[in-house]
Amino acid sequence: MVNLGLERLRWQKALKEHLELNNHRIVEHIDGDGLRHIFDNKDYSKEGRMKNLRNSNSIIRFLNHKGYDVVVSMVSPYNEIRNELNDLDLNFYFVNTSEVRGREDYFAKDFEHNSNDIVIDTTNKSVLESLNEIFTLYR
Repeated sequence: MVNLGLERLRWQKALKEHLELNNHRIVEHIDGDGLRHIFDNKDYSKEGRMKNLRNSNSIIRFLNHKGYDVVVSMVSPYNEIRNELNDLDLNFYFVNTSEVRGREDYFAKDFEHNSNDIVIDTTNKSVLESLNEIFTLYR
């Protein structure tokens, strides 16, 4: 059960906290915007996105090697780049919303996912409802 106090957080941060509390492991959250700030990458073209994803893959691989669980929030995780992590045991959840959040100019036009990926629409759902859907589909 997710603590209702987490409703005020974005679902990614709530997922991180829930996994830490229930799995008793440290979970790191990688956010694409944070990576763009760290690596000074303001390029939202396909090439810029791919560069950001490759940086993310390096960090994911490092944290996985150290025994951390990792929650990653990235826009447009192209299959070509995701396949670079095929040797790791990963679950891919594509979470999307049609709610206007003021960042629509940054959305990627070419959304890719595989048939075994889980796609979740969080439009008009609370953080708790979204997390419960993830945990139901994860089991």
